Parts: sequence; C-alpha cells; structure tokens
Amino acid sequence: MRRSSALVCALAALLSSPAVLADPPPAGPAAIVTAAPAADWATFDANDLLVMDLAGGRRVVIALAPDFAPAHVANIRALARAHWYDGLSVERVQDDYVTQWGDPDGKKPLPPELPQKLAPEYDRPAAGLAFTPLPYRDTYADQTGAAGAFPAAESGGAAWAVHCYGSVGVGRDLNPDTGTSAELYAVIGQSPRGLDRNIAVVGRVLSGVDILASLPRGTADMGFYADAGQRIAIVQERLAADLPANDRPSYQYLKPSSASYAAWIAAKAHRQDTFFLRAPGAVDVCNAIPPVRPTPR
Repeated sequence: MRRSSALVCALAALLSSPAVLADPPPAGPAAIVTAAPAADWATFDANDLLVMDLAGGRRVVIALAPDFAPAHVANIRALARAHWYDGLSVERVQDDYVTQWGDPDGKKPLPPELPQKLAPEYDRPAAGLAFTPLPYRDTYADQTGAAGAFPAAESGGAAWAVHCYGSVGVGRDLNPDTGTSAELYAVIGQSPRGLDRNIAVVGRVLSGVDILASLPRGTADMGFYADAGQRIAIVQERLAADLPANDRPSYQYLKPSSASYAAWIAAKAHRQDTFFLRAPGAVDVCNAIPPVRPTPR
C-alpha cells in the first residue's frame, strides 16, 4: 500500500503554529478547495462515469470504482452499453438509508454473455492500493482515509471502500448471494458503516444525490414502493464515454496525495477560524471524501 506524507506534514505544520487566531484568520476548508491549483486535481475517466437519466429530466452521475470491485464494475459497464437498465426504475427509497434502482420484479434476464454469478468483492488486498490514511482512530477499521476519489479503510492487509453518504453499492439477496449489479443503491442517510465488507461498494454519486435523497419515501417494508405506479422510471443509463460530446459530463476530484487535500483535512480537523470555539481535533472518513468539481472548461 502506497501512502502519502503530505497530510502528515500539513498537520504537523498546523499543530506547531500558535493557537491564537491569526490576522487574517487561516483559510477555511472551502477556501482551500477553491484555491487548489490545477495540478492538485485529477479528471475521472469517461468510462468510469455512469450517467443515469430519470423521468422528469433528472440526472445522476456516478463515479465507478474498479480498483475495489472490478468484476461488478465490468458488469455495470456491459449492462449500460447493452442499454439493459433503460426502462427499469427506482423502486425503493428508505428514509435515512438508501435509494435503490434496477429491475423491481426480477424478471429481466441478464445478457447471456455476462456472468450470472459474481464472487464477493467486499474487500481487496491493501498492497498496491494508493491510500492516503487519516491520523485518527476509527470504529470499524485499523485505518481509514482515501484511495483515489473514494473513502476507504484498511485492516490486516485488506482494504475496502466504505459506506458514506452518496456511496453506491450492489443490492443482493441473503448471503452467500453477492448480487450481479442488476440492482444498485445509493446511501442517502447516516453512513451505514456496518455494511462495510458485507456488500460490494462500486462507486460514489458525484452529482444528483440531492435528487435521490428527495424522492418520495416508499411505504412498504424497507422503503419499497407499495404501488408500482410510484416507481420513478429510468429513461436511460449510459457511460459518459458513450454519450455525445455535448452531453457528456466531466468531473475532477482533489487528489488525496496533494498538498491541497492535506491542507483541507488539517483545516477541517483543527479549525482556527472565527466561527469555531473548539476545534474538533479529528475528521471522520465520511467527512474526508475527496472534493469533486465539474471539469473547468
């Protein structure tokens, strides 16, 4: 596992500075992100952006995470390119938990050339993963931090993407079922970290999580819609690479290895601006997700 020392250096510099407020006060987290130079940003590959258009002209853009779930991501890409998701629907919205979409009746067969059963991709070897750890304790893992654009954790030589607000996972039946990517969900509430290493996390929502979180709640068990007429239709689901150039979204994330990310984390943990009476002194992994912005034109 490759680690970044930029965060450690930034924290050391901040902690060695005087505790009194500077004049002017230090830049806050938002100002640090705004001022981050172009070199501190990385652009998502268009083949790693899943674009879901819902009825009513609503669009959701998801960054896929092949470093954590390569088989599931391959299935998602193939299903999108086969237009398999088109005409399906959002079928479940459970308050403070998840919004789920796919084939609500389970009757649409997968393309025969795709694997009909996948091995669990709940974690992966930590070796070889570019990981920037946070220097703070965690309830669920030995270490947490960021890997690329994704919040991640590591214990005992294994690493995994964690469940935070906006994380996208693969719906599945009871263990040992692992899902096929025919059903996907996005977290729209308190981070359900207890799901980590029990369900494959395949990405994170970059834009449109507000849409998924504001949909009407389902009234049946687990937030499913009791009436099929309540479901929200999926007009189409495509990879950004397969969309016309004038309709292709592009996003960037702040590199966890960058000085700007390190300064952002340090500022969040040790706030010295005039709003804060007591700095928190730590940052939770779900508050350290690398910031994202539309690619500057």
